[in-house]
Amino acid sequence: MATVSVLDFHAHFPARDAGDRVREEYVARHGEAKWRIVSGWLRADQAAWRRAWGFSDPEPPGPDEEMADRWAGEVARHRLRRVVFVTGGGNDRLARAVARHPDKFVGFAHHDPFRPDAARELERAVGTLGLRGYKLIAPLLHGRLDDERLSPLWETAERLGIPVLIHFGPLRYQGIVSHPNMSPLVLQDVARAHPGIPFVIPHFGCGYPRELLHLAWVCGNIHVDTSGSNEWMRWMPYPLTLPGLFRMFLETVGPARIVFGTDSSWFPRGFAVRYLEDQLRACYGIGCNEEAVRAIFAGNAERLLRLPASEAAET
Repeated sequence: MATVSVLDFHAHFPARDAGDRVREEYVARHGEAKWRIVSGWLRADQAAWRRAWGFSDPEPPGPDEEMADRWAGEVARHRLRRVVFVTGGGNDRLARAVARHPDKFVGFAHHDPFRPDAARELERAVGTLGLRGYKLIAPLLHGRLDDERLSPLWETAERLGIPVLIHFGPLRYQGIVSHPNMSPLVLQDVARAHPGIPFVIPHFGCGYPRELLHLAWVCGNIHVDTSGSNEWMRWMPYPLTLPGLFRMFLETVGPARIVFGTDSSWFPRGFAVRYLEDQLRACYGIGCNEEAVRAIFAGNAERLLRLPASEAAET
């Protein structure tokens, strides 16, 4: 594998007892017995997915200090520039974990944008807690992203100059495939109204690559992250491949708006080096030059996070 500096822009801190809002809302509406049935479908699907990829079953998360130290070990072992935790059991909790290894971690705020104090909380998360971005899961929200109520939040994010990462597309393990925020096109008016916010859409659009390409084509502040297995390619009515995805997005937005991520979280898997290897192979296979590879796998993330540029490090 080639020598290249790597910054993982998309991981999740494994916070114990972080809560499961999807489960709580389903049980409140339909009851525990039905939840056991539908969650059984999802558990079986997860188990089959892990077998296909050769991943061990997740261990229950330990104390936050232990998880932070284990993740710091992953950063050192794989010689990563840093890991960005986009969620982690709440802003204060994640900030404490990041502060334990500030040379290895970056954290994002991830509170509900529809809470009455959402803009103030984002200001606090960045200005006081030291978090460097904002993460949302659009299909879990109780309102559209282009709702006027969110204008103060977007204005705050733009003034702070932070990246905002928003998941669109199906939430496979929450059982959500239909929602007003399912397609990234709902972000069009917000992105055009706030050109100072670098919006980052993960997983190549997660089932909505055409819509993301359209959005990125007209909005120069739309970026794409490459994270995860991108297994959603199997659900599409036309064939897609990882090299093909890279080629389409490189041709549409260029290498400066693509950022590498893994969607890593749990142990014993830790850093999903398999995804790094597959994505590097895809980029080199379609003829990416070294400058483009450096930008995708670390440089663009460093710029978005306002970190000093790194030197190449052997992966």
